[in-house]
Amino acid sequence: MAIQTFRTEEEAIELANGTRYGLAGAVFTSDVAKAHRVIRKLRAGITWINTYHPAFNEAPWGGYKQSGIGRELGTYGYEEYLEIKQINVNVNVQPSGWFQWR
Repeated sequence: MAIQTFRTEEEAIELANGTRYGLAGAVFTSDVAKAHRVIRKLRAGITWINTYHPAFNEAPWGGYKQSGIGRELGTYGYEEYLEIKQINVNVNVQPSGWFQWR
């Protein structure tokens, strides 16, 4: 894992995308909207928000740039010419009120 300091959101994205590789990346923040905004801009094949490394057999696995081509696992293994992104979010919060659970 690489940890770098940065001053702005734009600088963080530039640092993350400024490598030849793009297998995985994560964003840790209490601002979920910011996390989604940054994750969408990262050039990485598997990404996480507020967690790191869990993966699911049904989901695609593979990187961008020199971290490999195509995807393994799930149905995306058949669609190797796409750049699919997996976003995992650790949501350990109270219900938002969108659904009424009884």
